[in-house]
Amino acid sequence: MLQSLYYSMGAIQEETRHLLESGKLTRGQPIHNLCRFFRDREWCQIERELEKNHYLLRDRVCDLLSNECWQND
Repeated sequence: MLQSLYYSMGAIQEETRHLLESGKLTRGQPIHNLCRFFRDREWCQIERELEKNHYLLRDRVCDLLSNECWQND
């Protein structure tokens, strides 16, 4: 039996922050670049969640992180 995973916007944003901090993504890349870090089934669900929240795959990664807190300001 296949398990169904659910990625909330919060979980997607948290994973995106982690990928940025580890240097695997940059803030200016399109959101579509996230697909490299997820399996196909996961990406389909993530893509639906992004669309449901009015994000386009061509939007920038930084658009997902609108509530960032900067430690060194």
